[in-house]
Amino acid sequence: MIKYKDMTKIKFKTIASALFIALFAVSCSSDILDEHSRTAYTPDYFKTEAGIQAGITALYAHTRYFYGQYYYMVCESGTDEYTFAQNSNGNSIDPDLTVGSSSNFTPSTSRGDALWNAVWSAINTASGIIENASEAGEPESLISEARFWRAFDYFMLVQTFGGVPLDLGSGELKFNITPSRVSVRNTVPEVYTKAIFPDMKIAVENLPEEGRVTGGLTKTAARLYLAKAYLTYGWWLQNPGNIPTYPETARTDPDGHDAAWYFQQAYNVALEGINNPGKFFGLLDYFYDVNLGSNDRNKEIVLYSDHTQDQDYNASSLSYATGAAPDNFAGWFTTSNYTLVRSNGVTSVDREAVQWGGRPWTALAPPYKVFTNTFADKTNDSRYDGTFVTVYPANMDKVPGRQDPVINANGLPVHSGEPIFTFLDEENPAVVYPSGAGTSQIGGGTLPGRADWVINPSGISRIFYPGLWKLGPYRTDNNGGLGSPNGGVTRPWNIAKFSELYFIAAEAAVKGASGTKSARDLINVIRARAGKWRYSNNGQWSMGGDGTKIEDHSAEMTAATPATIDIDYILAERSREYYGEGYRWYDLVRTQKWTDYAKTYTICGSAAGDHTQVTYTRNIQPYHYLRPIPQDQLDAMTMTDDEKAAYQNPGY
Repeated sequence: MIKYKDMTKIKFKTIASALFIALFAVSCSSDILDEHSRTAYTPDYFKTEAGIQAGITALYAHTRYFYGQYYYMVCESGTDEYTFAQNSNGNSIDPDLTVGSSSNFTPSTSRGDALWNAVWSAINTASGIIENASEAGEPESLISEARFWRAFDYFMLVQTFGGVPLDLGSGELKFNITPSRVSVRNTVPEVYTKAIFPDMKIAVENLPEEGRVTGGLTKTAARLYLAKAYLTYGWWLQNPGNIPTYPETARTDPDGHDAAWYFQQAYNVALEGINNPGKFFGLLDYFYDVNLGSNDRNKEIVLYSDHTQDQDYNASSLSYATGAAPDNFAGWFTTSNYTLVRSNGVTSVDREAVQWGGRPWTALAPPYKVFTNTFADKTNDSRYDGTFVTVYPANMDKVPGRQDPVINANGLPVHSGEPIFTFLDEENPAVVYPSGAGTSQIGGGTLPGRADWVINPSGISRIFYPGLWKLGPYRTDNNGGLGSPNGGVTRPWNIAKFSELYFIAAEAAVKGASGTKSARDLINVIRARAGKWRYSNNGQWSMGGDGTKIEDHSAEMTAATPATIDIDYILAERSREYYGEGYRWYDLVRTQKWTDYAKTYTICGSAAGDHTQVTYTRNIQPYHYLRPIPQDQLDAMTMTDDEKAAYQNPGY
């Protein structure tokens, strides 16, 4: 039997990533624990300790093939959090849906393939373990890890594509080893009631409070996803925006429950998670610490897709990554090219492998209202400071022979560790911009007496904008230099956080669920924490490099919470808490608010020094609430053209 280890880290080798020849002709690409490569798993193999260990490890590993990848575009591009940036290509432009752009959103360009192509082999592997592991004498607590992952993957699929197949060729939820080039999609209610809910409920019952291994699945993780699935399905049944579903089916539940019942279940399960965290999970005292690189894998992170500085473990280059799975590079999309800045003709900010820096791909930019609406309160609420990079410091000291100090704005000197350019928190009418890119080469403006170039919130553009500090790199091997900013990010990708249990319960309460905590009670736990500061992420550069900021604005934060919470307030708080982490498209689709929130946005242009705002419109149609089935999937099937057309989501 597989031994339970005291929080031993899961280790795995590369899983081969290849386009499926046929949809369900997959078991698992390779045996990631044995030295010998395997082309497929078999039922007999899953009756052995080695087979079960290999299969379970593969299930954890498969998340690295969509989290931190181009799947990020599915989650963020085209929302109120991000639009395409100056250096974008179709990966970010196509799903953005902006009218007048080169957006061409099709089954070949949606980037839903990054999820689709990663999960089917994992689903089949999970089924193989579920069917066979008991014959090897394995406990249900271990088998429930496979149940969790099967439910998790189906939940991701049904939210993204609508109803999907439960039969991979050998019967519904059966382990399949026979190649099949045909497929039939189940309805949304069937996916939830036959696959997601049963598996996740068993996982809640049988998973341990403490993970079997470091990063291993727990009862808390299962409760979070069961509650979230109940909440999402409740919205689907209610369908307040009359959004179409596919395959077409009545908005009725096979088990006879209505939307209100599911909202109540979401509330109940989320409260169970909050009230029974065990000694391993809970909220951190400060929002800043949740995403701090040196504090990764903290008690607030319920589930993550792991990456480390171990070359074999990471299975990708630590010095120059190519932007392919399993590299973790999604944070590059949201980083503008800060290294273009100049100080009297001298390069003063180089790429650096630190959390404020990293590799700038300039592919996704935040619209104006992110800074004026979402993060309107930057004084009391620490989440703006704990989300963005708004101050870029000189780092000439990390480059041998580089001039230090440099002459910067207003002809003033700047030494290493001092600000070279700053995105201002609030609009300042005294800022004077140059014509075009100016001396700074980034269109940086000046304020009297300040040595740093400055840009107002209204001047943020598709080419220069605050980076996403949350996803920035963290390395321990920089050795006093710039390190390796072009390598894949070696931090774990946070999939789920304990804090979301509060949001799920609060949203369910807004939808009519009742219990011991009101929506306001729950949200105020999150807001109170957001009001507590121990450090100023961006203020550190003007504090002599210290950054210590001991302030408690929790009373102001909770007092400002409306007496009655509505879904719009929930969505605003979710964006403040999880901005840029890959939640947003799913939040807007679940609540059917995508069009309301993202149909228009404002941002400046793509040229250095362009500070003229333009308002854009997106062509978001009801059918866009489902992503298209990837074209390479349809091409691989031997069904007729009519059958393939019927398999595809309408509108595509």
